[in-house]
Order: sequence, then C-alpha cells, then structure tokens
Amino acid sequence: MDPQIILLLITMAATIFLFSVEWFPVEVTGLGLVVFLVLTGLLTPEEAFAGFGSEVVILMLGLLIMAAALEHTGVTEYTGQFLVRLAGTKPNRVLLAVMGVTVAVSSLMSNTAATALFLPIVLGLSRKLQLSPSKLLMPLAFASILASSITLIGTSTNIVVSGLMQRYGMQPISMFELTPVGIPIALVGIAYMFLVGRHLIPDRREDEEDDTLLTARLYLSELHILPGSSFVGKTLAETALGRDYDLTVLRVERDSQRFHLPDANLRLRAGDELLVKGARENILRMKQVPGIELVPELALQNEANAENGLSLHEVILLPGSPLIGRTPRGSLFRQRYGLQVLALSRHGGTVIQRLSEARLHMGDILLVQGERSHINTLEQQGVISVVGTVDEPTTPNGRAALAMAIFGGAIIVGALNILPLSVAMLLGAVLVLVTRCITPEEAYRSMQWRVIILIASMLGLGTAIETSGAAQFIASLVVDILGTTSPFWLLTAFFMLTVVLTQPMSNQSAAVVVLPIAVQTALQLGLNPRSFAIMIALAASTSFVTPLEPACLLVYGPGRYRFFDFVKVGSLLTLVVYAIAIGAVLTLWPVYGA
Repeated sequence: MDPQIILLLITMAATIFLFSVEWFPVEVTGLGLVVFLVLTGLLTPEEAFAGFGSEVVILMLGLLIMAAALEHTGVTEYTGQFLVRLAGTKPNRVLLAVMGVTVAVSSLMSNTAATALFLPIVLGLSRKLQLSPSKLLMPLAFASILASSITLIGTSTNIVVSGLMQRYGMQPISMFELTPVGIPIALVGIAYMFLVGRHLIPDRREDEEDDTLLTARLYLSELHILPGSSFVGKTLAETALGRDYDLTVLRVERDSQRFHLPDANLRLRAGDELLVKGARENILRMKQVPGIELVPELALQNEANAENGLSLHEVILLPGSPLIGRTPRGSLFRQRYGLQVLALSRHGGTVIQRLSEARLHMGDILLVQGERSHINTLEQQGVISVVGTVDEPTTPNGRAALAMAIFGGAIIVGALNILPLSVAMLLGAVLVLVTRCITPEEAYRSMQWRVIILIASMLGLGTAIETSGAAQFIASLVVDILGTTSPFWLLTAFFMLTVVLTQPMSNQSAAVVVLPIAVQTALQLGLNPRSFAIMIALAASTSFVTPLEPACLLVYGPGRYRFFDFVKVGSLLTLVVYAIAIGAVLTLWPVYGA
C-alpha cells in the first residue's frame, strides 16, 4: 500500500477520534488538520487553503448574514409568536403546530438555529398548558432535522455535498432538487412522531412533586462555610444537607485538599467550600442559612432585593455563543455582562469542578442573578436565551418586510439560475447590509464562524482523500467485499456508514469523508455517482439516534432526557427515513443513469 494512503487513513482515524472526544473545539481540530496535511505533504498550501475561498464557503457566508438579518428585524421572533397563536390549548394541536411550523422555518435555515428559536417558546407553552417539556422538545428537534432535505439551504451539509459533487464533473444540487424526497421525509417523519414517537418519549414529571420546569431541574452550585457557622465542627451527616435541604454534596474543598464524594463522617471547618447538587429552590434556600454563602464570583444579594433591581433567570447557551468553550472566570462573565452565575445544569449530568472554572458547553443552563436589562442585551446578541418564558407578542420592525423580500428574492434568483446560487446569496447579504436591515457589526457577532471554519477545513480533507488515492483504494476494497452486489445494498451500506459517522463527527465532516469513497465505488462499477452523492446528503442529515446532533443537544437538558431516549425514538425514525430515501434515490436518480 502506498505510504501516502497509509498516512491519510491514519489521519482520518485520528480526526474522527478527536471529533468524538472533543478534547479541542471542532474548529480547532479542523484547522490543525489543514496544517498537518500541508506539513506532511499530503496537500500543497494552495490545495489545503482552497476551501476557505471556495464557492461553498461564500454561499454559507451570504446565507448566514441574511438569516441574521431576518432575526434582527424580528421576522423569526414573529414566526415564533405565530406558533403560539396557532397552537391553541389542545395538546395534539400544539404538537402538530410545533412540528409543522418548525419544518417550515428549518427548510430555509439551519436546524440548530430553528431549534434555538423555538426552544424558549415551546418551554413556555409546555408550562402554560401543564405539559411535560419532554413531550414537545424532542419532536421540536427532530422536526428541524427532518426539514434538512426540503431545500438545498435547509442544512449546510447539502451545500457541502453540492460543492464536492462539482469536483467529479457533476452538476451541483439545485435549490429544489431534493424537495421531492425531502417533503415525504418531513411529512412521514411528523406522522411517525405524532402516532408512534411521542408515545415512546417518557414523561419526566412522573416522580416529581413540582411540575414547574424551574424547580425540577437539578443544578450544581457551591456553598462557602463562614466562621461562626453552625456547620463548623459538624460532620456532613450532622449538617442534614441531604435530609433537610435535599442537596447532594459532591466535593469538599479545603485549602489545597479536595475530597471527592466525601464520606458522611467528614468534619467541616470554616472556609470549606462544598460543591452541591440539587433543585433550584433548595439551593436558594441555603442563602437564608446563617453562616452559609453561595459562591459565585461576587457576594450575592437577596433575590427579592427590589431596590437594586436584581432578579433570577434561567438561561440556555445558544449555538455560536461566545461563552461556549470558556469558563465564567475566563470570560469575565460578571464584569462583562453584569450577571452572577449561581448554578449550572448540563444535559442532566454533573460537573465536578468550581463553577468559575467549569468550561461551558452549548445547551448548558445557567441560573444567573442580575438586572433584566442585562439579560435582554445578551438575548439580542444571541449569547443566551431565557428558558421557560414566552415573551409578549412583538411586531417586526420597519425593515422586516424588506429583509424577507431580499431573502426570498435571493432564493428565487438562485433557484432559476439567473445567477449562480453563491452569487445570489452574497448579493442578498450585501443588500441587507446596504439597506441597514442589519449592521456589519451585528452580522459579525451573529455569524457562526466555527461552522464556516469547520467546513473550509474539511474540504481540504476531502481533497486529500481524493488526491492521495485513498478514496480509490477504499472503493476497491468495497467492490472486492461486496462484489457486483445489487446497487440497493451498496446505497444501503453507504447510507448506514454515513449515519454512524454523523454521531461522533459533524454532519458535514461525515459527508466529506464518505462521499469520495462512494463516488469512486460508483465509478468503478459503472454506476451513476449522482445517486450515491444524493444518498450521502440524505444520510448525513439523519441524526436522530443519539443526542450528539447540536439541535438535539439544545433540548437534551431542558427536556430532562436520557441518552437511551434518543436511541429508542430515533432508531425507528432513522429506518423510516432510510426507507423513503432508498426508494426515492432509486426512482428519481437511477443508478444506471448518466
């Protein structure tokens, strides 16, 4: 075997591993991959960096700027309020309205953005109607993913696959080429969730005394033992933190010592800091205990202290938030945002470290104290979203109609091939900036730079897989193993391989890895490579089996789900999507066609 192929295969395996364990942010792994490919000679600098100036990245840039303009002018918020009015009060109607409106919106924007948009609205609806959030949030996330194949711009994965197809002499995917298969997938997926899926989703309120979302969620917080506290000299068992306050002590820190999962007989001293887990109301009760202080980065004041205008808020970290990957201390959270972090809840799990030193993840829910005006500012900047409230209906600003017209016009111009789609999207971006639908500063703040960097970096890996001969080598292995078996089974194998890889990797990265191999396999067998490329695009958007998809991560904590909940509901939905996809591809993109 050629040494370059061996090196490339090792690089691919290492990349998949790093994406899986997330020791580094995915965009950092992507940039490191580009540098490694150049240093090892697998790619020239020109080949490695070509992705950053590719048509795919330009298209994504224009699309994200226009999407930010729609949000800034109030169009997306108004859409959310429309959902509230449409849903009514009947649970079945609410479920259908949530999924239907989400599919419509997500077909024209990323599924993660659509989920983030509707998350606080759906949480408010669930509380208002006394429904378990778990019954609505998974259908919300799944509906946003189901819409990915309705249009080319429904997900960035379609755009990446379309760009890669041009390398093999194929025409790019047109705006509505996937619609004939995308609409059936969305409709059947909604029907599955309504008739079957919702019955497989557990109601997490069964063992809870309080139905309100705010008190049921478990948080992580820190308690400081002051001199003179009644806790000084007592063992943990004697403090009755578990019996009287329903708090679990996860760690005791004393000077340079740390006692993880401390023994009940550990005797407390003044200055000890206790990491505890419990419900919001129980943690806040500790503020009233003499000699005990909650430990954020600043001494707290009573939540009812009206003269300072302070109040408590539960907020969720949205995709693209500058807080993701940083600690409250490292991001200067209190100084920069005027808020204090009291507690942290993460995907139903536990974080065993100081709150100020805990690295924040997308979907983390923070209990913060501060002025509502500061919260409003962070919401407008897309840093956070308040959980569990439905805002008063708002009216889009005066440029909302203009932003919608520009967005719709760019799609029509690109779909009719009046201009190349990338040019149409970039033109639309320029127009929303020129007409002040959004300022450049606001557009830059809302830009999902990590997505753009990841896509540009992974395009380099796609080039290396092809130029090194690795794609042809693996394709030959596939042909040798499967022989001249039916195209049905070849398409099935590549579909399942892509679905498996989307769990540890991003959807775009999985498509970049599998597509060159699938295309080479098709070419060696004399089959239509477009059939395989379309199948890869559909498979890369089928991310229901685990909560590792960003849209699913957003709802994982607020819905109080368990990992197996997604396996149980998503596995059958994956088979449903596969059945539609294989039938549609074999019919609409014949494998023996040109």
